[in-house]
Formats: sequence, C-alpha cells, structure tokens
Amino acid sequence: MSSQPTVASVVLAAGSGTRFGHDINKVWLPLNGRHIISRSLTNAAASFKDARIIVVINPDDEEFARKALAADAMPTGIEFVYGGASRHESEFNALQHLKPAILAGEIDIVLIHDGARPLATPELFGAIAAGAAQHGGAIPTIALDPREMDATRQERVARVQTPQGFRAQPLLEAYEKSSNDGFVGTDTAACMEKYCPEIKILAVPGDVFNFKITYPQDLTTAELLVPIQ
Repeated sequence: MSSQPTVASVVLAAGSGTRFGHDINKVWLPLNGRHIISRSLTNAAASFKDARIIVVINPDDEEFARKALAADAMPTGIEFVYGGASRHESEFNALQHLKPAILAGEIDIVLIHDGARPLATPELFGAIAAGAAQHGGAIPTIALDPREMDATRQERVARVQTPQGFRAQPLLEAYEKSSNDGFVGTDTAACMEKYCPEIKILAVPGDVFNFKITYPQDLTTAELLVPIQ
C-alpha cells in the first residue's frame, strides 16, 4: 500500500425522516444556507486527493437529491447508490458499487459516514483513513462518563462515531460473507469484528461536536456551530 492510500468515502443518506418529524430524510434539510448532506460530503472529501465520494440515498429521494446538491454547487463527480432496508444493506450496496475498483487495487481505504453528522471535520476523516491504512481499521470514539450508564462496569465503555474506516478488500470480503450468512451489523465495525477478528481496530479520539442530527433540537444546536453560507 502506498504512503498516500486511495480513499473512497461513503456517506449514508438513505434513511427516513420519521424521528425528525419529516417525510424526507433530515440530511436534505437546510443548515445555515446549505443542505446538511452537502456539509457532510464536503468534509468527507476535503482531506484527500482524488477520493471517490459515494452518497447512498433512498431511490425516492433521487430527483430531490440531485437538485439539492446542484443548488449547493457540489462537485458533479459525486456518485449515487441506492440504499437498502437497513444501514447494513446500504453499506453492502455501496461496497458492491465499489467492488470492481476494490478488486483492481484502485481503492485502498473505504470510509463510511453518517450523512447526518455534518460536523465531522476533514481532520477526523484524515485521521481515520491514516489509522485504517496503518492498522487495518479505525473508528472515532469518546469515552463515556460512568454517570451516563445505568450499571457499574469494569471495562471501559466508549461511544462510537463515524466516519469508520477500513482497508477496502477485507471490508468487502466481510460484507459479502455477512450477506451469505444473513448477518446484519449495527455499524461497520460490528461486521468487521465478526468476520475479520484478526484486524485490530484502532480507536481514534472522537469529537464531542461530531453529533448526529436526529431530532429538531440537534439541528438547532448545529446551526450555532457552523458558519452561514
């Protein structure tokens, strides 16, 4: 693997807006002059040269999605993939889209990110990619305060964020095995832990501001933290 691995950033945006109270995924809502998803996609690409950027969408959102990204003057090279019934299936679909390039050795690292986390910084994407290149996998984590838990635990407990990054070929193999088995992971790391236990996933310091916009109050908080454009 070269000192500057080739990266594909997959940004997930195929969910519904049920918990937010909308009939469309909240990532297509405005955040200080740009759509939430556009901020996520911009940060996902900023630390890399010639990265492939994949946005996974609900097929019903495609027309709106294309218009929204065009309105935000996003690069035309962003690739669209249809999501599935679960987060895991959406990740699988993205990896199948990237499979020819992965098998050809054209992509070294795949990062998978929640589109509803627009405050993940370019520096965090870069740190995750570097950790994945060196160790095989990397995820951002924040240690939980014991007061946040309802039971005493001896082991250290952490909150896991995205982006999560892994070497491309083992990641593809893990998801294809999971498809054959019918396994559905809660996140990318869960699938890798099951099918590639030999890969020791690096915990990279996360960011308290890298929260997921799930409810209206989360969007209100985000509006205080990002510049108006």
